[in-house]
Amino acid sequence: MSSVHVTPGSVPGPKLAAHFASLEVQKHAARLGMWLFLATEILLFAGLFACYAAYRFLFPEAWAASSRSLDLTMGTINTVVLITSSFTAAMAVHYAKEGKNKMVGHMNVLTLLMAMGFLVIKFFEYKHKFHIGTLPGRYYFYEGIQLPGAPLYFTVYFASTALHALHVVIGMTVLAFATVRAYRVGDFSANNYTQVELGSMYWHLVDLVWIFLFPMLYLV
Repeated sequence: MSSVHVTPGSVPGPKLAAHFASLEVQKHAARLGMWLFLATEILLFAGLFACYAAYRFLFPEAWAASSRSLDLTMGTINTVVLITSSFTAAMAVHYAKEGKNKMVGHMNVLTLLMAMGFLVIKFFEYKHKFHIGTLPGRYYFYEGIQLPGAPLYFTVYFASTALHALHVVIGMTVLAFATVRAYRVGDFSANNYTQVELGSMYWHLVDLVWIFLFPMLYLV
């Protein structure tokens, strides 16, 4: 088996898989695969959005009252945090194309810190809801809103926000791998930035889903 020899001060370039004709074809295939994957993720959340629309039509008063019980300040802060994190994720791609690996790592670290901030805020939101009883389905015991459909609202709320939080954790994992590679290997360049780009694409999906969830849940 042949080995790759790297001269001092240089880094190995992207490796071409045997079933691709060229590196350019390999990159396009990776992007296409990610776009198809993101499309399936959008279909997943579309099901929740459809449930939301149907139940909101059936229980408009309960939906409005339940929405007003949410902490708009926390929701707004989380929205700003995620939008900002999308900017730093995009900047990581920009620096990867320029071969500035330390900056790639720095931008991803900022993105990860904001992601953790988002999850911490969401944790305190959840904690408050468990305390007052605005819980899904038969676990609902909040005395402040006793309207038909209120438990359904919080069922949709917890299902959609928990699923989104899971995607945040997955996105953090993807970005963490790229961050470690940027710092330890430092081989991102104009010809080798696909990993950073795909991670950024996934993170933009996380941001986009929340941009839909925020007005649906908090601004009814």
